[in-house]
Amino acid sequence: MTLDPEKQTQIILDSIADGVFTVDLDWKITSFNKAAEKITGIKKNEAIGRHCWDVFRASICEANCSLKQTMESGNPVVDQAIFIVNAEGERVPVSISTALLQEPDGTVIGGVESFRDLSVVEELRKALNERHSFFDIISKNEEMHRLFRILEQVAGSNSTVLLQGESGTGKELFARAIHSLSPRKNGPLVTINCGALPDSLLESELFGYKAGAFTDARKDKAGRLALADKGTLFLDEIGDISPALQVRLLRVLQDRIYEPLGSTKSLKADVRIVAATNQDLEGLVGKGRFRQDLYYRINVVKLSLPPLRDRKEDIPLLADHFIRKYNRLNQRDIKRLSPEALALLMAHDFPGNVRELENVLEYASVICRDSIVGPEHLPGYLVSADAAGTDQADAAMDRDSSWEEIEKEFILAALRKNKWKKAATAQELGIHPTTLWRKMKRLRISPRTP
Repeated sequence: MTLDPEKQTQIILDSIADGVFTVDLDWKITSFNKAAEKITGIKKNEAIGRHCWDVFRASICEANCSLKQTMESGNPVVDQAIFIVNAEGERVPVSISTALLQEPDGTVIGGVESFRDLSVVEELRKALNERHSFFDIISKNEEMHRLFRILEQVAGSNSTVLLQGESGTGKELFARAIHSLSPRKNGPLVTINCGALPDSLLESELFGYKAGAFTDARKDKAGRLALADKGTLFLDEIGDISPALQVRLLRVLQDRIYEPLGSTKSLKADVRIVAATNQDLEGLVGKGRFRQDLYYRINVVKLSLPPLRDRKEDIPLLADHFIRKYNRLNQRDIKRLSPEALALLMAHDFPGNVRELENVLEYASVICRDSIVGPEHLPGYLVSADAAGTDQADAAMDRDSSWEEIEKEFILAALRKNKWKKAATAQELGIHPTTLWRKMKRLRISPRTP
C-alpha cells in the first residue's frame, strides 16, 4: 500500500523536533507540524488558514518579517534568533530559518519556515550570567572573582575601604556592593565626587553649613556626612581634595566628629567611609600632595580593580550584557556581535575601561539596524589602524580580508602576546583551551607560522 504523498510529507514533518509551517501567497498557514503545536501551544486546526502573524506574534512580524524577505528576494534566512508569543502570552526565544516553496517549474507558491525552541539555551545563558555576576559586577576574570570572594568579609567590618583603579573600572559598583553586603545596608549610601567640585563648594557639600556661615547661606543645610548617617559615604576621586580639606577629613576618620561651616558645635559622624581613586596616592604622598596620615587612615583595606585590558576575557560577556541593556532601553532587537566586530573589540586596549565599552555598545545600538552588530556599526576609531596599536591588528581591520584570515591574525597576535601559552591565550580570548586548540589546528597555526 502506497501512502498518499501529502500524508507522507506530514508524517515526516511531525517526526522533526523543530517547528515547521508553510504559507501560501496570501500569508495563510497551509501546514503546521506537531513540534510547532508544542512550541506555540496552538493546535494545528486552529493555525491552518490563519495569517502567520496572527499565530506567532513574533518580534519581527510587523516591520522585518524574515519569511516576507525570503519570498520577495528569493534568499533564505538561516538561524535568525527572535521571540514569538505562545498561546499563554509568554515570550519564547526561537531560532528561525526560511525558504521558498516552488513548483517544479520554479513558480513560487508560498514559503516555509522552521523554528527551534531556544528556551533551554536561554535558561543556560541566564544561569551562566548569574554565575559570572556579583551585585551587578559582571566578570569571569580570576582576579575579579578573588575580589568577589573577599568582598563579603570586607563589607562585614566597619573599616574604611580604598578602591584603587582606573576610571571606568567599576569602583562605584564595588562601593554599592560593599554597602549592600554590610550591616549598614538599611541606611543610606551617599556619593560625592571630590574631583567634580571646587574646594570651597566641596567643603560645604561634605560638612554642611549653618545659616549665616557665608553670604548666600540663608538657612541651615545638612552635608553629605549628615545625610549618610548610619549608612555609607562614598568619596569618589579622593586624590583630588586639597590639603586643607584633607585635614578636616582626617579628623572625621580619627575622631568620628565634624563641624558644619559656621558652627561651633561638633556632630557625630556615624558613617562608614569608602573612598576611591584613579591616582597613585602613595606617589602623591611622596610628592607632598596628599597627607601621609590621611593615606594610612583610608588605606585600611585596599582593593585594586584590574583594568579591562587585563581581563579581556570579560569583553564578550560585557558586550552581551550591554547589548541586552540597550535593546530594552532603545526598543531594539540586536542579537549579538559579528565575529569581525568582536575581533575589533578584543584587539582594543580600552583606556576608558568598562565605561568605554558600554559607550561603544550604546553607539552600536543606535546605529545598527540589523540583528547583528558589524564593524560598520562601531565608532570609527576602533576600525582605524592607530587605535589597534599592532601590525597584527591591521589585518583584523582590513575589510577586504576573509574572516578566516582575520581570525587567524587575531589568534596569532594573542598567542604571541602570551608567549604561546595556550591557557593564558584562551583566557584572554574568552574561549575554552580546547576550542583554541581546534581553531589553531583548523587555521594551521603553530610557533613556526610567519
